[in-house]
Amino acid sequence: MDFKEIQELIRMVNKNNIAELTIENQDFRIKIKTALAATYSTQAPVVMQQMPQQIAMPQMQQAATSEKPQTTQESAKSEEASGGNTITIKSPIVGTFYRSPGPDKDVFVKVGDEIGVGTKLCIIEAMKLFNEIESEHSGRIVKILVDDASPVEYDQPLFLIEPK
Repeated sequence: MDFKEIQELIRMVNKNNIAELTIENQDFRIKIKTALAATYSTQAPVVMQQMPQQIAMPQMQQAATSEKPQTTQESAKSEEASGGNTITIKSPIVGTFYRSPGPDKDVFVKVGDEIGVGTKLCIIEAMKLFNEIESEHSGRIVKILVDDASPVEYDQPLFLIEPK
């Protein structure tokens, strides 16, 4: 299967609102998951047998905010201080984390914001696709654990939410 065939598969999956597609033959396997699948699962939308090469992508300017995301160690201390009554929102994919839809746009959420199920929290750019990450919980944003325009790994904590 060549690159153009893979691109065509992705177009067809998106056009027909297919949540997940897996194709296998003797020496090749491709699994495509869309944002529809992300609402039901926390796995990456596109998983390939071989890891793609890193592609240099332009970074968005960091949004000007007065709050500084905390390190994992600091957030663990603050979670203990709040009695551990928080939900951790984790990255469903590997990519670049953005707090706003553009460099001159307002951030999706700030510490202290009340959110509901389906509230857009951030964007994660992966392979030149911008994936909007929505909350699966309602509550209040307690901590933002990642700096804007930073690379994130699969299952990396992004936000701490105090449930309602």
